[in-house]
Amino acid sequence: MPHLEKEEIRSTVREHYGSIAAQSLSSCGCSPTACCGSEPDQKVVEYSEQLGYSPTDVQSVPEGANLGLGCGNPTALANLKPGERVLDLGSGAGFDAFLAAQQVGPTGFVIGVDMTPEMIKKARRNALNGSYTNVQFRLGEIEQVPVETSSIDTIISNCVINLSPDKEAVFKEAYRVLKPGGQLAISDIVATAELPDEYRDDPALHCACMAGAETIDTINAVLVRAGFQNIRIEPKVGSRALIHQWAPGIPIDQLLVSASIEAVKPPEP
Repeated sequence: MPHLEKEEIRSTVREHYGSIAAQSLSSCGCSPTACCGSEPDQKVVEYSEQLGYSPTDVQSVPEGANLGLGCGNPTALANLKPGERVLDLGSGAGFDAFLAAQQVGPTGFVIGVDMTPEMIKKARRNALNGSYTNVQFRLGEIEQVPVETSSIDTIISNCVINLSPDKEAVFKEAYRVLKPGGQLAISDIVATAELPDEYRDDPALHCACMAGAETIDTINAVLVRAGFQNIRIEPKVGSRALIHQWAPGIPIDQLLVSASIEAVKPPEP
């Protein structure tokens, strides 16, 4: 577990991503410096396509919704259907929420939750600009989700749960809000070995989606304790080249990998 105080981690992460939203920064991964160059927007597009988004995905959302902060494509994992209710944990400026909204259609609904007021403001503006009426963005922490119990068909999240200092609470809340038979479809960073304290205690590496990553075995155990079944955690070994961009010169990337995390809340007997 991290040695930094939980509230210190939350405060640092909130300030970091609030700054990204307020300044309209684009990135390639969790570090806002990872997309340097004369054409940062094009680099974000290229980065998104490397994560598995199609050119149509990237072009179909409102301008400014894709900040290039992910590590996978949870909407591709989820296999969403028209009419479903979806929750996006750590929804940022709304990129995945808008893609999910397109898939569930006018009879479905998407709720994005983010703890950063600047991100919520930006996402709501993007929804208005894109004329999305089946998306709502709510300010809140993913450890205490402002969503009704047993009201969600699918939970998606993209490179956010690793930022939480209390993953037990996150997955318990996820279990609470899912309907029986509901699913998790998450892209996140996991550790392939225990991280040294020097990395765990670095606030900048927490903000860069690195220091808070837990091992696959730990994540699996947390999901089991929360009550989930049919758990599948699939590491993406090729993702290390992308993760290296987030903190160049620090070998922590050799201990991390992007993974898809899937699980199901058991259906009612």
